[in-house]
Amino acid sequence: MKHNQDITRDRELLLGLAKNDDKSLETIYSENFPVVLRMILQHNGSEDDAKDIFQEAIIVLYEKASNSEFILTSRLKTYLYAVSRHLWLKKMQSTYGIYAIPPEMEETIPATEALDDHEARDEQFRIMERSMGSIGEPCKTILEDYYLHKRSMQEIADKFGYTNAENAKNQKYKCLMRLKKLFFDQYNTSL
Repeated sequence: MKHNQDITRDRELLLGLAKNDDKSLETIYSENFPVVLRMILQHNGSEDDAKDIFQEAIIVLYEKASNSEFILTSRLKTYLYAVSRHLWLKKMQSTYGIYAIPPEMEETIPATEALDDHEARDEQFRIMERSMGSIGEPCKTILEDYYLHKRSMQEIADKFGYTNAENAKNQKYKCLMRLKKLFFDQYNTSL
């Protein structure tokens, strides 16, 4: 649930940025610049370089936010970091030539691939959350009690009035199979 709150907050900040809201810009800057600064300092850059790169990333973000078709599907932090990293790599390549890229950054060049993987995982979590929301009771509570709250089968049996832990275990298995079906039905239609 926290992840959805984070994405919702990020989308609100993005809307504020698109409307030229100074408070949104300040929040985005204060929450995201330190990570970009650290990355650039670790890779032979200066604080001024970091400010320039981050400013360019904010401009990219602003242009995207101004487009009504743009939908933020990852965390804002992830998006800004990937854009900043990409911009820094381009600057290093144009300034120092392609061979100047430190070996530890070479593996970070496919930032879009990492971002795509992150977005795919985000989508899977959203589908799982929807599946859990539509599974119904008592399955939702049984699965949450077992997997999230780490309750024993005996505790679950007592809570739901099952005669023993084995019956609770059978019910948990049925609920898990139902959740799996709901998840894959939604997952396959989203492809």
